[in-house]
Amino acid sequence: MRQELLSLPKGLAEEVSRNLVMVARLIDEDPEQAYAYARIALRLASRVAAVREAAGFAAYATQKYSEALAEFRAAKRMTGSVELWPVMADCERGLGRPERALAMAGEPEVQKLDKAGQVEMRLVAAGARRDMGELDAAIVTLQSPELASNAVQPWTARLRYAYADALLAAGREDEAREWFGKTIEADKDGATDASDRLAELDGVEFVDAAVTEADADVDFEDDEDEDDEDAAEIAAAERASDMAEYYDEDDEEYEPVAAADAEVDVTDELVVVEDDERDRA
Repeated sequence: MRQELLSLPKGLAEEVSRNLVMVARLIDEDPEQAYAYARIALRLASRVAAVREAAGFAAYATQKYSEALAEFRAAKRMTGSVELWPVMADCERGLGRPERALAMAGEPEVQKLDKAGQVEMRLVAAGARRDMGELDAAIVTLQSPELASNAVQPWTARLRYAYADALLAAGREDEAREWFGKTIEADKDGATDASDRLAELDGVEFVDAAVTEADADVDFEDDEDEDDEDAAEIAAAERASDMAEYYDEDDEEYEPVAAADAEVDVTDELVVVEDDERDRA
């Protein structure tokens, strides 16, 4: 890309470069904004292959498949490279033409792709089979030496995930569970949702942590109130116990307290007796 931009005047090259940087930075988080930057770069330098490729990926990210396919074709003409062949085939799928994607999977260009490109082409072909309702054919398409290999490559997780998903769609749940598990082993970056799919198959339900924390806070407050009530009851029981121990019916000085005057007289009596007892001590 840098070499291509050097063909432009310095000021123009810098402007195009800034827009391409923004495309790369935003394409995953904000595809629409990335697309807007790509259009600016395209207006400035439409004859640069890197710009056409970036515009293609931005259009692809926003599901503008016809526009994306046109940009990818233009980039391919400019460079002569076939590395965009799989994504071009996937654009055909996006346009509702899975049979064209399958036809591209059988073209000589596929043999010129590197290993990653060939695996990507296999994924697109399997997807096209599924688009056409040919689930068994999709499963067979994904069965390959790359799928059977224990070595983990950048494409391994996506290949295993696609295979597990196809198995599940075909009703082969036990096999799907096995391959979702193998996907998790290869997916160190969490690029797929294989762990969620496997948990769903196993009947595991996820609880919203925010709701749980809120409930926990409420429970804490309730527990604190209950603790306060318990402490008050204990204290009252202890005071009643102390009074029961102090007043002995066999004591000559004991005089039963009238029910109507119980609250005041008992308290007063307690104070007096405690003072007398303290003096005698």
